[in-house]
Amino acid sequence: MKNWKIAGLSFDHMHMGDLLRMAHEHPRAEIVGLCDEDPARMADAARRFGVPAGRQYTDHRRCLEETAPDIAILCPATARHAEWVERVAPYGAHVLVEKPMAASLADADRMIRAMEATGKTLVINWPIVWVPAHRTAMRLVDEGAIGRVVGVHYHGGNRGPLRHLAEKAEVSEEEAARQKAGSWWYRRESGGGSLLDYLGYGATLGTWFHGGRAPLEVTTVVDEPAGLEVDEHSVTVARYESGLSKFETRWGTFTDPWTHQTQPKCGFVVTGTEGTIASYDYEGVVRLQTRAEPEIHELPADELHAPQQNPIQYLIHCLETGEPVAGPLSPALSRTGQRIVDSAVLSAREKRTVVLVG
Repeated sequence: MKNWKIAGLSFDHMHMGDLLRMAHEHPRAEIVGLCDEDPARMADAARRFGVPAGRQYTDHRRCLEETAPDIAILCPATARHAEWVERVAPYGAHVLVEKPMAASLADADRMIRAMEATGKTLVINWPIVWVPAHRTAMRLVDEGAIGRVVGVHYHGGNRGPLRHLAEKAEVSEEEAARQKAGSWWYRRESGGGSLLDYLGYGATLGTWFHGGRAPLEVTTVVDEPAGLEVDEHSVTVARYESGLSKFETRWGTFTDPWTHQTQPKCGFVVTGTEGTIASYDYEGVVRLQTRAEPEIHELPADELHAPQQNPIQYLIHCLETGEPVAGPLSPALSRTGQRIVDSAVLSAREKRTVVLVG
């Protein structure tokens, strides 16, 4: 089997460390290069994964020319996703972009066009796709356990993007507050804010649960924190032919869901014509209710096996077998999620209900 060469470019998003760990652990993958304008941001990953100084770059061109990766992992600020995909595409690598897909539908389409021109694969990674409970919920939906899906309720968030690093390493509240003024996460022009950070999760996985169907119109309200130019809390209501779905994003929860589940819980409640499923982040069960068995009962979450445990496994599997990328990682489904996000941004800005864009 082929040994897949992987390079990580742009360390704006702390998830780069997680993705590189997955590459490091894959038996047929090799990290051949790291690139960031600030060498300090690569230092921890280089140390942990044994990337020598000669394979650490501040110039993406040199990195791509000298390492010739098969796969490029991109973790730039949201507003720079399209720019980075267009930079990398001519070098012939498959591209994995960490969530969200983009800062706008126009940028998402730039990414798709850039990769279509090369014939290489583009995937968008949504980390909660790999939560066993959510995969179990989707299996139950596919099996018809709750009939036809008519609504999805989502709540997603954490204490804030500056409260943790790669591998969920904690940052103190004081240090996070000190960094806020200079962080891209809090700049509108960089694609900051809880809506762009988290709504894509709910909108994209919500589209997955809805069988790919898109809503008709969107209404969004965001908070307007004093002294900040981006939101920390948003609520989006999407009207589908089947009814209403709700997607809520929050920076500033009292806890992080990967340590202590928040209230309201982070995750999904999927409503169908014949029942409901509650699937919460990091929980080992899903809660099922059906007409035949109306009392809510717990089912153990499915155990995930390779190549369905993380995006590196899955992408390499698809490349080796020719299996098309499916579900939320596919650009087509993520693009529908991006349409919802763009509509939400427009609705919040104009303080009105809008017809779904795109």
